[in-house]
Amino acid sequence: MIDRLEQLRIIPRMLMITMLIMTYQVVGWFMDLPDPSVAQSGLVSVCMGALTGCFGIWMGKESKTTVTASKVTHEQTYKGTPDSR
Repeated sequence: MIDRLEQLRIIPRMLMITMLIMTYQVVGWFMDLPDPSVAQSGLVSVCMGALTGCFGIWMGKESKTTVTASKVTHEQTYKGTPDSR
């Protein structure tokens, strides 16, 4: 039962839908304001940034960056796809 629920990924999908609805409502509220303040535009900016972060996490991208004195090595892997090397 738990494995089946984990395969459906219900919680991440519900969280993503919630973030989309919240961001849509905040942007609609902001566009209806007659004279928005800096604090109000900051709220919209934070909500858009949170949506971007949630979308990136939801897509499941993993990235590894190793920094040494002589070089920077960047390696990307994606869940669910075979390594192409």
